[in-house]
Amino acid sequence: MYNLNEFDPLHPEDSASPAEAAPVEPPPVEALSLEPLPAQTPMPAQDEPLLFQSWYQPEIFLPVRIPHFGHLGILALLSLVGMLIAGILVRTAIYFHLFGISTVDKAITDIHYMLGSEAAIYLFTFLACLLVFPHVWHKGFFAGLQWNGEVALHKCRYLLGIAVLCFLIAMFSGMLMPGPNNAPIDNIIRAPGAAWLLFAFGVTFAPFFEEMAFRGFLLPALCTAWDWAIERSTGKPIPPLDANGHPEWSNFAMASGAFLTSVPFALMHAAQTGYSIGPFLLLVGVSLVLCWVRLKTRSLASSVLVHAAYNFLLFSIMMLGTSGFQHLDKF
Repeated sequence: MYNLNEFDPLHPEDSASPAEAAPVEPPPVEALSLEPLPAQTPMPAQDEPLLFQSWYQPEIFLPVRIPHFGHLGILALLSLVGMLIAGILVRTAIYFHLFGISTVDKAITDIHYMLGSEAAIYLFTFLACLLVFPHVWHKGFFAGLQWNGEVALHKCRYLLGIAVLCFLIAMFSGMLMPGPNNAPIDNIIRAPGAAWLLFAFGVTFAPFFEEMAFRGFLLPALCTAWDWAIERSTGKPIPPLDANGHPEWSNFAMASGAFLTSVPFALMHAAQTGYSIGPFLLLVGVSLVLCWVRLKTRSLASSVLVHAAYNFLLFSIMMLGTSGFQHLDKF
């Protein structure tokens, strides 16, 4: 029969006498700590419904690699808005016969309308990006694109040397595979004042906004998409982001992304040279260099600097060879 007094701490036989009980000394003051114990987060049971797991532990978010193709789509929509606004401005300028232009056909070939509309598209798209993407990325626009201007300043001489090398390759390519004599860009640049406007546009607006679109959005999106496809097909885990929260891509993804970025970059400029094969291959090569600079330095500002310096050298040699763009027939 079970004895209720067994193991009863209150039973006299189970309690130690005062003489046998060892004296309990208080812990030393030095051993006492006033710091609170770290909070322990209880883990949910294996059969705990997922609905209630957030009560016990924080929600786990996978690393988000930006910019990806979704962000590239947002950029395309913002560019369409910029094109719409630029079109309204062009129509308004034609209505008031700005620069003596009264028809759309004349505005298409006028340097003021060409560069003005392109600058308007760039500016309005850029302003929209500054408003939209910080809310999407939860970080600044330039931080999300890996601008890293300090890196470009620190490696300024090195980057300018790369621009000079690209310029020398362009000169050598022009001798081996020259473009057509009457390319569309030649007809545009012969207009009064057009060369100087193109010079200013080519070393300011064009490098900044083209690099933002191609090396800022398209190149990272392609690299991320390539690695994502490999991860989905092989079950490879997503690599962690770097210390600045930016993605780490595989070498094959970067090489493929650079090539796939360079082809549309060259096609965008191909119309200016009459789709000639020599200038097209040169543009692909220059774009590959710009992609390499962007990926190597992790700095979009670096590729912008190389791009601007390269354009500056091209226009400078043209200016020197034509006595300040006065004798463009000699070039």
